[in-house]
Amino acid sequence: MMSTTQNLHEEGDILVVDDEASVVEVVALYLRRDGFQVRVARDGREALAAIRSQLPSLVVLDVMLPELDGLEIMRRLRADPSSDIPVILLTARSQEVDRIFGLELGADDYVTKPFSPAELVSRVKAVLRRTQRASQEAKAQRPLDYPDIRIDPQTRLVTVRGEEVSLTATEFDLLWFLASRPRHVFKRDQLLEEVWGYSEYLDPGTVTVHMRRLREKLEANPSEPVWLITVWGVGYKFEPGQTS
Repeated sequence: MMSTTQNLHEEGDILVVDDEASVVEVVALYLRRDGFQVRVARDGREALAAIRSQLPSLVVLDVMLPELDGLEIMRRLRADPSSDIPVILLTARSQEVDRIFGLELGADDYVTKPFSPAELVSRVKAVLRRTQRASQEAKAQRPLDYPDIRIDPQTRLVTVRGEEVSLTATEFDLLWFLASRPRHVFKRDQLLEEVWGYSEYLDPGTVTVHMRRLREKLEANPSEPVWLITVWGVGYKFEPGQTS
């Protein structure tokens, strides 16, 4: 488990992790212009130390880093159930496999280099809006209890057949959105708008990857899901099953 000297993050505190000085300088400049506090790390080990020192609100994380690469940092973050920090990955256009793998590890979004700094700031805002909105909405929501699965929005805990399942922030938000609207079919672009908060820049495949991860974590047989159902040619729905 990742030990931190302070568990709660500073609101609007963004950690930018990249070994390219020009990228760090421009990204930090644009974020600060929008009122964010920005910390910087130049390699993987420095990034982990910064996270242990103070949990950020969000991490902008380059995949290609010295010491420890971005994907290894993702593994370590998502291996710790107490750390659901939103992460936006920075990848080269040629690194499609890394982008997909990063999403499978639990990244919330990715931006390909070269990128528009203004676009990156927009994505940071969208991810933070989503996580803050989900936290506020949770206070007014009761847990969802369906056969064999319980979803608690206040603790953000999911139990399947009595066993707790660890989900990332985005995975939980996607599951909650679908499960709180059972049997309603949503297109991928609708889910991007409702769960991620925008769809203009995002690849709809992002939804596909997150659905696959959810099935692997929740379903007894991910290839034959009983809750997270694909409606071919349309989108996805949550099937609550029959209550006894």
